[in-house]
Amino acid sequence: MRRASLPLLIPPGSEPRFPDPRDADRDGLVAVGGDLTPKRVLLAYRMGIFPWFDEGMPLLWWSPDPRAVVDPASLHVSTSLRRQLRRGDFAVTFNQSFTDVMTACADRAEGTWIGREMIAAYRRLHDLGHAHSLEVWMRGRLTGGLYGVQRGALFAAESMFHYATGASKIALVTAVRSLFAAGIELFDVQFLTSHLYSMGCYEVSRDEYLRRLEGAVHRTPTLSTMTPDWRPNAEG
Repeated sequence: MRRASLPLLIPPGSEPRFPDPRDADRDGLVAVGGDLTPKRVLLAYRMGIFPWFDEGMPLLWWSPDPRAVVDPASLHVSTSLRRQLRRGDFAVTFNQSFTDVMTACADRAEGTWIGREMIAAYRRLHDLGHAHSLEVWMRGRLTGGLYGVQRGALFAAESMFHYATGASKIALVTAVRSLFAAGIELFDVQFLTSHLYSMGCYEVSRDEYLRRLEGAVHRTPTLSTMTPDWRPNAEG
């Protein structure tokens, strides 16, 4: 069994590097400090690490054990959601309102880690083609969506939101079905919540996640022509 190390202290502006995520502390904290340059953030995701911190505080970099993921085989669509999908009284788009989706994800009464620094950093990743959003529209209004980072065949979902009942669930179902169809092999949701569990997300060990990640990051799916597909299948 590996022994956890103290989190690495990263000076801002230094050359991007991270320790082995298996050496994270018991909470999954790998490193403290650094910056959110595209090079550093992309390296983090490549290694199974992601930034998560409160605005105004030092940057914190995490690799939790266990890790939550989802795939088409595990995805659960409830009867009520399946009826909503069949009604089709919504539209789903891809990469049409990235900043609006991030801003909506940050609009939480309980507070958020998605501050101005994070929005600016992930907007840069989006402009470079490494971060993507999926939007759900009802009557021409943005009512749900999610965003995340792509590294090879990894899609690391960061957050999702809804302003209308079922809109975030539509976003997740569409994202899983469409992204896997486009070549994504690993869909990361970081931590397992009761809501994500009800949708079919499940936990794997960090070692298992890193094993899957190593295979996924060497693939090169192209998402630029992806068509969002929310249609219910026979299994629901």
